[in-house]
Amino acid sequence: MVGPLQGKVVAVTGAGRGIGAATAAAAARSGAKVAIGDVDTASAEATAASLGGSEQGVIALPLDVTDQTGFVAFLDEVENRLGPLDVLVNNAGIMPLARLLDEDDEVTGRMLEINVRAMIRGTREAVRRMQPRGSGHVVNIASTAGKAGLPGASTYGATKAAMVTFCEAVRLELRGTGIDVTAVLPGIVRTELAVGVPDLRGMSAVTPEAVADGIVEALVRPRAEVYVPAHAGPLINSARLMPRRMGEWISRRIGADRVFLDALERPERAAYERRATHS
Repeated sequence: MVGPLQGKVVAVTGAGRGIGAATAAAAARSGAKVAIGDVDTASAEATAASLGGSEQGVIALPLDVTDQTGFVAFLDEVENRLGPLDVLVNNAGIMPLARLLDEDDEVTGRMLEINVRAMIRGTREAVRRMQPRGSGHVVNIASTAGKAGLPGASTYGATKAAMVTFCEAVRLELRGTGIDVTAVLPGIVRTELAVGVPDLRGMSAVTPEAVADGIVEALVRPRAEVYVPAHAGPLINSARLMPRRMGEWISRRIGADRVFLDALERPERAAYERRATHS
């Protein structure tokens, strides 16, 4: 059976684990040739092997998204080994949590570098390759936190808001070129990035596989924004139209005002925070 992405070349950053690994798997199942990029080469290679490796058109490549020259070299190698790039999924990102006055400036800079600058440079480099062919798709993994500022994640939310606005602008710039841009906005996803973050009342966390399915669906039927779960979009957008006091009351009712602050108090969060801020 021919999959909906049959023969497409898909590169995914930060794909050694979590949403990235699930996206690589979903794309491969849909018939794509997939490049798994990750700074953790061991996890990238393990994920590629689990999907059948090069015999199934899945390769693992080292990628530090903060290295501009390295990012270009990554995409060069993708195209050398798999063919012209059809899809780039900018998934690499980190979510250190802290109250504003407790956040170290180096951590702030690291979030901006990985979540924003790397996403911009990846998008730019992918579009440069896609534009001469008049086709392609860039998917940037944002977050519902980019539409609703939450205590304990002010910088993280700011980076995701930047991604959303960036996608809106670039999508308009590329109108008529054959290149699509999609922002994916998951809620809380059960990955290492969200370890220790509790569920919101009435809105359970989603799996990486659910996000991956949303990404593949957007690649088949392009959309500007994809929310996971789907009902999060109408809820968030409706809340943004309400008077501020009402919106803040709803936030308190569902526990959104405490969700990241409570995670800070959980001991299981510590290991991720160390890795995200020092790796």
